[in-house]
Amino acid sequence: MTTFSELGLSDSIVSSLTELGFEEPTPIQNEAIPALLTGADVLGRAATGTGKTAAFSLPLLERHVLGQEADAPLVLVLTPTRELCLQVSEAFHNYGRKAGVLVTPIYGGQDYSRQIRALRRGTHVVVATPGRALDHIGRGTLDLTNIKAVVLDEADEMLDLGFADELDAIFDALPGHVQTALFSATLPPKIARIAEARLVDPVRITIAKEKTAEGETPRVPQIAYVVGHNYRTTALGRILDLEAPELAIIFTRTRMEVDDLTESLRARGFSVEALHGGLDQPTRDRVMKRARSGQIDAIVATDVAARGIDLENLTHVINFGIPASYETYVHRIGRTGRAGRTGTAITILEPREHRHLRAIESITKARIEVRSVPSATDVRARRLEMMRGSLAEILEAGDLDRFRVVVESLCEEYDPFDVAAAAMKLAQENEGANDDDTEIPAYSPFERPRRERGDKPVRGERAPRRERREAPEEGMTRLFVGAGRDLGIRPSDIVGAIANEAGVPSKCIGAIDITDRFTIVEVDSDRVEQIIDAMEGVRFKGRETTVKLDRPRREPREDRGDFRIEGRGEGRGEYRRERGEDRGWQQRDDSREYRGAKTKRDFRREGGYDKRPAAKMTQVRTVSFETLRTQFSTAGSAGLFTH
Repeated sequence: MTTFSELGLSDSIVSSLTELGFEEPTPIQNEAIPALLTGADVLGRAATGTGKTAAFSLPLLERHVLGQEADAPLVLVLTPTRELCLQVSEAFHNYGRKAGVLVTPIYGGQDYSRQIRALRRGTHVVVATPGRALDHIGRGTLDLTNIKAVVLDEADEMLDLGFADELDAIFDALPGHVQTALFSATLPPKIARIAEARLVDPVRITIAKEKTAEGETPRVPQIAYVVGHNYRTTALGRILDLEAPELAIIFTRTRMEVDDLTESLRARGFSVEALHGGLDQPTRDRVMKRARSGQIDAIVATDVAARGIDLENLTHVINFGIPASYETYVHRIGRTGRAGRTGTAITILEPREHRHLRAIESITKARIEVRSVPSATDVRARRLEMMRGSLAEILEAGDLDRFRVVVESLCEEYDPFDVAAAAMKLAQENEGANDDDTEIPAYSPFERPRRERGDKPVRGERAPRRERREAPEEGMTRLFVGAGRDLGIRPSDIVGAIANEAGVPSKCIGAIDITDRFTIVEVDSDRVEQIIDAMEGVRFKGRETTVKLDRPRREPREDRGDFRIEGRGEGRGEYRRERGEDRGWQQRDDSREYRGAKTKRDFRREGGYDKRPAAKMTQVRTVSFETLRTQFSTAGSAGLFTH
């Protein structure tokens, strides 16, 4: 076994490594440290979490910094994000602490004056994001005249973020050629071009991903759930319940998705924080502090915000949808399972995205297990299992004397098993457990949905109407709520809103029918006005929602027959008169299309869930049947009138 001392590192650095718990070098460190100690340029490729930071920081400290006065910086490290900038700065500080090494991080979001003061006091190492580094160079506050080595950490990420021009400008400002190290998890062509332009005869190091032996469990197993779009949030909540991560990062593509998903998960009882580029630095620091201290269950983040994050307690990485590129997927799942630790990578994808699974398997050289979304029963069973474990710990700890009096008195009246079961039920209710009974359709990952294979209705056939709901129970009235599954609404959301806003007990709330766009809820008839008044202006999932009496559909009239008038030529239209309907002509642009509306008001869909303002309604002109007969009389010989 090779030691750090054998690699050529001094006693002060080795001593710091020992205190930090480093026992032996990783493969990337074994190859990069000797090469950088000789002064060679290095092009290193290794997966995230393999020890790249120590692979370049240790030899550069040894070669260029130890024994030097803190003046203009000697080493410049460029990172793609402020989080990674802080992490690398901390690593340099820890490794060189016994030798008195001074490190200065400079990044966007922090006050310039503070950074300028630190640079003027003198420093050995500057760790910077490209944009802020270039700003300081332009201001004359970052002196590059003494720079001996430059490192590009996570170089592919910097190019993905659009820092190519900034990197070129920084390299052009350097005093001739300096020792250069470029480290990346992937080496796409654009990285190869930078290496060719900026590195001189580099030592190329590639550390293959550690392969899992046959029959051995992978360190980071990859799991996928195929879920319809409207059920993704529900599925995510159940997965979090079942997996019970110590800490998870949930990746989404946009800031809006981060904010929406964070709000939805909080409503489901999870402790989560948002992390994206729109947050100021104090907020980001607070999120990271809470994450490291175990105060939250998950971070919902964009790729930009989460790049470079290293959290020891991170157990799960969850992709809320397929990322924009497969390289991004590799970076995401590399956030967990670091330094010999285990982790789990989960992807929640829609049926149309399933084709990407095989491509990801070929890139990661690992199998992705496709699982069924946990059912509500699975979640309840998991909660009971966790509660059993918690109770076992309490029983082993003892200190239950103060509760015995209550338990003994109850056991005199009730069966002891029933008392214990009631206590468990009470504990679970106090935890605010979310019993979501939503039925999530199952999808086969590598098969097209049946409808896509041609199971479409025959042309001209109508899909069957949704079955009419039976009349409400006696003493109950139905209310219409303009929010449904599209917003992630659950029965508990409806009950909680009515109970809290209107002060109505849950026993006054009956059946709840949730559709994609709206919800029908039965409430005590004596409480209707109270509830409607209290719910005015209430917001569900951030959206102001209408709550009003539900209007049942009108029953069809039986005293009308069916007949049709058909017209041809320019401005042709179709007139129909069917049971329960008076239809009129509707003029739109240069065409005439007949619509079923008695009046302009009736053109709005009844039920209230898709109302259109009157100002935006197309003008409708009602024409009598006799008028139509007269207008078409000239075309009688053509047989245009049919009965």
